[in-house]
Amino acid sequence: MLQNIPTHLIAGPLGAGKTSVLRSLLAQRPAQERWAVLINEFGQVGLDAALLSRDEPGLQIAEVAGGCLCCVNGVPFQVGLGRLLRRIEPHRLFIEPSGLGHPLQLLEQLRQTPWRGVLAVQPMVMVLDAQALARGEALPEVHTCALSEAGLLVINKSATVGDSQRLLITSKLPEIERLWTNHGEIVFHNLPFAESIHPVENSAFDRPVDTDANMGVLWKDIHSPILQAAEGEGGWSIGWRWHPSLQFSSARIRAMLEREPWKRAKGVIHSEAGWTSCNGLAPDPVAWQTSHWRKDTRLELIFDQPQEAERLTQAFSACLLA
Repeated sequence: MLQNIPTHLIAGPLGAGKTSVLRSLLAQRPAQERWAVLINEFGQVGLDAALLSRDEPGLQIAEVAGGCLCCVNGVPFQVGLGRLLRRIEPHRLFIEPSGLGHPLQLLEQLRQTPWRGVLAVQPMVMVLDAQALARGEALPEVHTCALSEAGLLVINKSATVGDSQRLLITSKLPEIERLWTNHGEIVFHNLPFAESIHPVENSAFDRPVDTDANMGVLWKDIHSPILQAAEGEGGWSIGWRWHPSLQFSSARIRAMLEREPWKRAKGVIHSEAGWTSCNGLAPDPVAWQTSHWRKDTRLELIFDQPQEAERLTQAFSACLLA
């Protein structure tokens, strides 16, 4: 019987570094424990799961793509979480909602049936962008309202933020335990934990039926991408998935990204240099690093306004190597 699984919600605005925090925590998983991660993404192609990919037993990563988890009573969330718990029966669960999501509504749902007693929800971790706060950018309202439920503020990207700027930032934040970090590096034992976890009878838990028929991708033409675009609350996203055998020019990909007015860019690219991941939040440049992902090339861009999907697809296709 699944009962009292410690559950950590890692929330925060778009591009603050939630995935980096998760990557740091997953690297500290005890070998004897099974951990599960459920990720919600604004776009459709599932980039965060690819960016967190680790080829090791005892770790299961799942995603609920498209939109935000403000509709947490919906079938995709219920099925996604139920399937993940059933698949691995984890000792610990992490949930990362989209930066455009509503963490308070998610917390409320996780504390209700059918998850009451199944999940032991811990104080929320809120990840903030120190550089954005130093520039005077306002924290989105949904995250400002959620600060009251936070047990820890991880103020990320803080290397270039001076002492005077830090004082100004903290003067505008509530008195909550905080950590100043870079690249989301956090020690697991710094997470906020509830003082105690009381067993709750869980006989009412009905695991959702797994109705997802899209268990894999059938490539009808390996030279054509799978394209998914959607508009939702907070922006418009477009994403592509390309067959893993195809290679792209890293120079052309970088040039394409520099030309487009995206506000968020994430990807895993198979190039002549190998497999690399990219991650960027405007106006900062895109950061690149090696990736463990090998299943396909993925790129997702989020814009404030809808764009010409065909033009963007042609621009991406022009980056292919012959």
